[in-house]
Amino acid sequence: MTETELLPILYVPDPRLRAKAKPVQPGDARVPELAQRMLATMYKAPGIGLAAPQVGEMLRLVVIDLRPEDEPEPIVLVNPEIVAQSKDLATREEGCLSLPGQFADVTRPARVKARWTDLTGARQEIEAEGLMAACLQHEIDHLDGVLFVDHISALKRNMLLRKLAKELKAKARD
Repeated sequence: MTETELLPILYVPDPRLRAKAKPVQPGDARVPELAQRMLATMYKAPGIGLAAPQVGEMLRLVVIDLRPEDEPEPIVLVNPEIVAQSKDLATREEGCLSLPGQFADVTRPARVKARWTDLTGARQEIEAEGLMAACLQHEIDHLDGVLFVDHISALKRNMLLRKLAKELKAKARD
């Protein structure tokens, strides 16, 4: 068995991270392989979620696995959407593979209901809270060109983005 070819992860300020992804069309033959490559890339990074725009594919496709170290339980979400959310909020620390090493507390709805199609074409739905609710919202945001730093104050966002730019510049020199 050959190792799955990894995909390059885009970093802020790549403009593709701010673009709206297009819906996956039924029967798009590229999607199963892309999903496998996204999962391999996410595990290697390591992360718990990855959206197609983060690897330069402008499709509404997300992969999530909250347990990559234990028993992997990957979920592939084709054309996911949040269809309901709670009024009560929860705050938790978030990071992003497109903003390596940067973390901030983000407040989002505490519970969400999400719908998507799986790789077989079957409709799926989940009611989630905790880490899964945050992860679903974070990854689906990517499909609309929204980053977790858009949910924090302008002051914190600017500090974080300046720090990231400095770190990426230093890494490029090495």
